[in-house]
Amino acid sequence: MPPRASACPGLVRIVAARDGGICRIRLPGGALSAAQARAIAAASMRHASGVIELTNRANLQLRGVRDGHEAALSAALIRARLGPATAACSTASFAASSTASSASLPACPATAAGCADDVRNVMISPIAGRDPSALIDTAPLCADLLALLQGDARCAALSPKFALLVDGGERLARLDHPHDVWLAASAGEDGVRFVFGLAGCPGPSANVDEPRNANGTGALAAVAPSRVLALVRALLHTFVDLAAADATRMRDLLATHSADALLQHAQRYVDFPLARDATLGHWQRQNPADASLRLGAHAQRDGGLWHVGGQPPLGRLDAATLRRLAALAQRHGNGILHATPWQSVLLPDIPAQAVPAVLAELSALGLACDPAQPIAHVIACAGSSGCAKGLADTKADALRLAARLPDGVDVHLSGCMRSCAAAHCAPYTLLAVAPGRYDLHRRDGRPGFGQCVAPQLTIDEAAAFLARLARSNPDV
Repeated sequence: MPPRASACPGLVRIVAARDGGICRIRLPGGALSAAQARAIAAASMRHASGVIELTNRANLQLRGVRDGHEAALSAALIRARLGPATAACSTASFAASSTASSASLPACPATAAGCADDVRNVMISPIAGRDPSALIDTAPLCADLLALLQGDARCAALSPKFALLVDGGERLARLDHPHDVWLAASAGEDGVRFVFGLAGCPGPSANVDEPRNANGTGALAAVAPSRVLALVRALLHTFVDLAAADATRMRDLLATHSADALLQHAQRYVDFPLARDATLGHWQRQNPADASLRLGAHAQRDGGLWHVGGQPPLGRLDAATLRRLAALAQRHGNGILHATPWQSVLLPDIPAQAVPAVLAELSALGLACDPAQPIAHVIACAGSSGCAKGLADTKADALRLAARLPDGVDVHLSGCMRSCAAAHCAPYTLLAVAPGRYDLHRRDGRPGFGQCVAPQLTIDEAAAFLARLARSNPDV
């Protein structure tokens, strides 16, 4: 199957932006070693602007990649084992072309490295295997799924946006991003099973204005953990078999085929029954998720160990900060950093006696460690300073807004309709319409950003409007 064309950045596909090229590094399960973090920091300074962004899929991306440095940057990252495990393109081949211009680089994702890199989209909790509330450790399953995605040649036909979610029942879990295939651990009389659905989220949907699975299937059926790999392979092959050339997401396939038809087609790839389970029609995840657990210090399942997290302003780090985070993980933890899908950083396996020192260091680096800090409630895209489509400098405006944001109000600033900073619908979205001016949208179940409640606001006006809304609705 030919790979689907894409404009998404990748490890070897450097995409041009207003502030230079963008290189996206997909992290297996959101994890990277201290040595890899130092390699990223060095490469970002040598070949790019030194700006490192955390993404809403728990990946990293380097901004400002310099013209003529693309191949050398990819080679450096592959040498640091940040590329796909089954990439056929060798480091030597990249290094040999390190002086080439971007126009002369191999077309991607037509290369084996590009194809295998594109499909490494499996999201799990950043504390998988460590959360006291989890029903199962999803980290081994994530590794198996990544091996499937990278090793199965037919997966090259998947879009770089095609994504899987494996939820182990953790309290710290991102459940509001729609995924093409989602699996959620559920406890029953016969042990843990994985409920699954297509083009949606596991829920629960309580206290959310719009249904989680408005464009998806909800829960379809459940399988034993030992059958998850075969199930996912069957669903991926079904997508490749049936999706039109311009279909990139499972929701596109569901627009032309029923969920039952997809399960019937997938049945040919597995030797166990695969049909809709009517008893799961109203299934919801019972354990509520709490995104605030990404910040501060929290006890892990193993006695005496904690995970400590902090959020850099608007998800951006510089090279020096990333190096210091790597040193911190080595000095007090297990030498591993975890990027989270909230654009924050988490250090696991910290002994209790070291927690105060780690929190102090994160705060000294400028990271928010308290969920009450306003900057932890604001996200923003690159804006006009980094993107030609941006109508306003969302990064600068977001910092101004955070200084005046009412307590507990979550806001997303988007420079255009594409909503690059958020895969979910935020409670409030400021959509740029001109430099320094935004339409304020409130989530209400409508498509897109929701209802426009106030047009053409300055940042100061938006802050005042949000404050009035917060006073009139304490649960905002």
